[in-house]
Amino acid sequence: MNRFARRFGMVSLFTLMMAGIAQAEGPEVFTSDDPALPLGEVQTGPKLLKLSRGVGSALFHMPGDADNIFYSITDRGPNIDCAEAGELLGADFNKMCAGDEKAKIFPQPDFTPTIQRLELGEGGKFAVKDMVKLSDANGKPITGLPNPLKVAKTEHAYDKDGKPVDFDPNGLDTEGLVRLSDGSFWISDEYGPSLVHAAADGKIIERLVPQGTEGDYAGATYKISGTLPAILAKRQLNRGMEGVAVSPDEKFLYGLMQNPLANPDADAYKKANATRILKIEAATGKPVGEFVFQLDPHTSFKADKKAEKQSDVRLSEVTAIGADKLVVLERIAKTTKLQLVDLSTGSNILGTAWDDVATSPSLEQVDLGAADVKPLTKTLWFDSSDIKEVPAKIEGVAIVAPDTLVIINDDDFGIDGKSTTKILRLKLALPSM
Repeated sequence: MNRFARRFGMVSLFTLMMAGIAQAEGPEVFTSDDPALPLGEVQTGPKLLKLSRGVGSALFHMPGDADNIFYSITDRGPNIDCAEAGELLGADFNKMCAGDEKAKIFPQPDFTPTIQRLELGEGGKFAVKDMVKLSDANGKPITGLPNPLKVAKTEHAYDKDGKPVDFDPNGLDTEGLVRLSDGSFWISDEYGPSLVHAAADGKIIERLVPQGTEGDYAGATYKISGTLPAILAKRQLNRGMEGVAVSPDEKFLYGLMQNPLANPDADAYKKANATRILKIEAATGKPVGEFVFQLDPHTSFKADKKAEKQSDVRLSEVTAIGADKLVVLERIAKTTKLQLVDLSTGSNILGTAWDDVATSPSLEQVDLGAADVKPLTKTLWFDSSDIKEVPAKIEGVAIVAPDTLVIINDDDFGIDGKSTTKILRLKLALPSM
């Protein structure tokens, strides 16, 4: 019996959802003035940045916890695209980043990606109750700086004064999070792309990376295992492993690739709509399934009227509601869709020609029907287009009960001076049990 069935009766949550759901009621909006959230002020070029701890890259509710308790994780740390240095900082990126538009400015390069335990309180406020900083196997805090990758693409980092910052083989671009019953965590990372197992105190136990890339982490001070399909190293820069979920029995992980691969190149990525979801045996780190999620057309995201290309669409979160039954967050910026998928409805392409970089045309270039690849059947459960309270860039989803959805946005550390973290709790009109 899964965790929702144990708590809410024998009727499957997935069955209820697939039966059809009315519009969400609410929502309740929670903000925070918790003193744990500000990161301080940093002078970057002519701009004074007032940074906040961006806690909304993921959201997870632990079975058995009170309904107002959640776990979240930060992104890799405050960072700015060098191409946006002029717009956000009033600075010349040619001076800040040596003319490299694909590089990043890290105002606080020593920032450590951090897990938080959040509590929704009275009066529309949430608070940070605990923080767990990620560290290497020896307990030394890691950073969110780019890795010295050679097989996969990487990016150069610069500090607030435009000086180069060294690569960090331990660095993680943290995005997704689950907590297991033993207190440990699994975290998804965009850099590798990779999945990371961390102990309850934040010490990294193991990092799963694409086969053939192990040598790129030679300087890492924690265990590296090349168990993921090698082809994942073809991910587009900053479009890696965006989410992770865990089956109710904790035997399997589900890893979510944010976008289609740049396979064979970036031109294929820009036009493709087929991204991948992995099913991984948690005990061994070995994949046992790989499935195709077909992204909706960019024109179908109603609140994102300025979206001009298919690559604007991405996946940002995945939550398991049963064995191989998932809620997947599909979005652009202002529109959040939650799609229901059952892995039994799609082709398992693990170990097939579609995992071979030599296959031409690639999965990202073919018509799936003509290629006899069945993508996962999707059922739209939630669309935020008509709910004005939903902020942009929702990246965390937690389902507390069959009638309660909680979401959180990523405020990008408040770099734009406008965004703040918000948590929304919505009541859904489910069919009667």
